[in-house]
Amino acid sequence: MSGLKSLSLRALPFADAASDGLPMDQLLRLSLFQVSVGMATVMLLGTLNRVMIVELSVPAMIVAIMIALPVLIAPFRALLGFKSDNYRSSIGWKRVPYIWFGSLWQFGGLAVMPFALLVLGGDVYHEIPFAGEVLAALAFLMTGLGLHMTQTAGLALASDRATDETRPRVVALLYVMFLVGMGVSALIIGGLLNNYSDLRLIRVVQGAAVAGVALNLIALWKQEAVRPMSKVERAAPRPLFREAWTDYAAGGQAGRLLACVFVGTMAFNMQDVLLEPYGGEILGLSVSATTLLTALWAAGALLGFAWAGRRLAKGSNAYRLAGGGILAGVWAFTLVIFAAPMQANVLFYAGAFLIGFGGGLFAVSTLTAAMTMPAKGMAGRGLALGAWGAAQATAAGVAIALGGTLRDWIGAIAMSGVWGEGLQTPAAGYAFVYHAEIGLLFVTLIILGPLVRHSGPLTEKEEPQPLGLADFPT
Repeated sequence: MSGLKSLSLRALPFADAASDGLPMDQLLRLSLFQVSVGMATVMLLGTLNRVMIVELSVPAMIVAIMIALPVLIAPFRALLGFKSDNYRSSIGWKRVPYIWFGSLWQFGGLAVMPFALLVLGGDVYHEIPFAGEVLAALAFLMTGLGLHMTQTAGLALASDRATDETRPRVVALLYVMFLVGMGVSALIIGGLLNNYSDLRLIRVVQGAAVAGVALNLIALWKQEAVRPMSKVERAAPRPLFREAWTDYAAGGQAGRLLACVFVGTMAFNMQDVLLEPYGGEILGLSVSATTLLTALWAAGALLGFAWAGRRLAKGSNAYRLAGGGILAGVWAFTLVIFAAPMQANVLFYAGAFLIGFGGGLFAVSTLTAAMTMPAKGMAGRGLALGAWGAAQATAAGVAIALGGTLRDWIGAIAMSGVWGEGLQTPAAGYAFVYHAEIGLLFVTLIILGPLVRHSGPLTEKEEPQPLGLADFPT
């Protein structure tokens, strides 16, 4: 039996994420809240995006604004996490109320979403000016608030119940379940909306709303212990967010780490909507050839995850590994830039692979650093995880919008001939964005430098942890 248990820990994904305080059955049940969040994310970023543009003929600019609205709430994740750290109730729950009310916000947003979109698309007659835009904006904001509240408090609850040894793997499992929820939901929702009609849209979106609440109810059942609080304890003065943030920052230069996460995430994500168009427009690659970029990027990201997991298991410093990911990104964007004048597709593919590798290594390392950063006083895990998620989500949203805008703006100026014939090429706009990303990566290195200097060297562990899928955070 001992040998069989040892084999299962080495072979089964996430088998080593369980602990006495959080058994595997409870952990898997708790992870269902990530499935509901992934399902709602697919609705916002994929299904409803396509429906608004194609079936409802909504202008692409309005669609982009609606999709960007949930990103505006991302900076409040740190505040939501802090509130869940210090929430007081008669039965002593801290995380469950925030997950529950997040589920209700998510349900409410999705419940009214199809009717708001039908008004926005003009399929429903009304005499109120901008009624469709206002209703759709409220629906997207409600859903986005629910997503962020549920995910932040849910991750904090799982982190509370995990041990110091299993906590990274628990959070990793939850993020993998988020991806699973997105993938499965995309297949199901896509199949249900294959024969589109307004009535079918209402049924599918509202069905997703009900399914999200059901999944979260199952996930929350008996997950947080009941600790009754007296009236005096509930009436005691509550800490201020400003004071808790000061405590958190004093525990390990959290502000510098979050600035590093923000700038670094921007550097790696400005190319998200440009890489495949660059290959098709500038290098003349076919659709199938540019589709290969996604596979190369994913393979590079997996290699980055694996390398980070192996080095961290051996005691490597997370900040130094993050620096390695940044340097890989500099090489990656350099190769992509030189691929155009040299007409070397192999450089382009190698650059896409290294973008995934560097981004994966940077994400794993900074997440590990945020989770293990010591916090004092009133700063809790909810604040730490919320701050990291807020920095990453906000930076990604800003970077994607900025990358596309800069490409169009710089490209138009270059093609006008103002900068001379040498820059009068469609590649100028793309190249400017890639150079900007390299510049941001060097800024990230400057921010990261003091953290590396004060973090200490590599300290080898006597018994390295096994490397498996549990070491891959996303």
